[in-house]
Parts: sequence; C-alpha cells; structure tokens
Amino acid sequence: MKKVEAFIRHEAFEPIRMDLLDKGFPSLSISEYKGSGRQKGITEQYRGSSLTIHLRPKLKLEIVVDDTDVRPIIDTILRHARTGQVGDGKIFVIPVEEAVRIRTGEDGHEVLQAHETEEIPAGA
Repeated sequence: MKKVEAFIRHEAFEPIRMDLLDKGFPSLSISEYKGSGRQKGITEQYRGSSLTIHLRPKLKLEIVVDDTDVRPIIDTILRHARTGQVGDGKIFVIPVEEAVRIRTGEDGHEVLQAHETEEIPAGA
C-alpha cells in the first residue's frame, strides 16, 4: 500500500476529486496548507505599508491505495493540477505498512476505499 500526498492549487481540487470518483477512488482527505517554494510572494498594502506574503495557500490531498493504483492516481492529479507554471505543487508517494478501519476492526487492503453501498448518515 502507498499514500499519495499532493500539494495542489485550490482550483485543481474539484476536477481531481470528480475524476478520482469516476475512476472508483471515492476515499481521500484534504487539508489546507500554506507553504513556500519557487513561487514568488504576493505584495499587499496593509495600513499604508507594503507587506510581502511568502506563504501561498495550497491544499494537501491524501489518498491511500494499492501499489498498482499509484500511477493512475498520479496521472489524474497531473492531468488537472499541471498548468506549467511555478506553484503547481508536488506529489509524494509514501509506503504504508498497515491500514485499519476503526469501525469494524478490518485491516489490510479492503479498508482502502469505501464500500460501494456505504453511506454516511446525515449529521455523522
């Protein structure tokens, strides 16, 4: 098993999510992050002074999949996140030793993606 972590622009997320869902990968997590890299900062005016903000907003997308599914996940992210501009983000692939579904105690590969009939009740 592998965890694919991608730091992407906010606008790339929804097309990636929809494409992954269509390909049978409904389970993923996202977090808001700020970071710096080669992308230049943004200069803003604050109380009459110029202020350069070097940390740019990004989303961190995380998805744990079987080893054989890593390349299709990466290709999907690249298809929607790559603009060719500095700041498109990065993808990391990390080994995962074990996965356990807390609700049932199941472990291994069967816990990687949601069951087809599994729905989350309202308010859960």
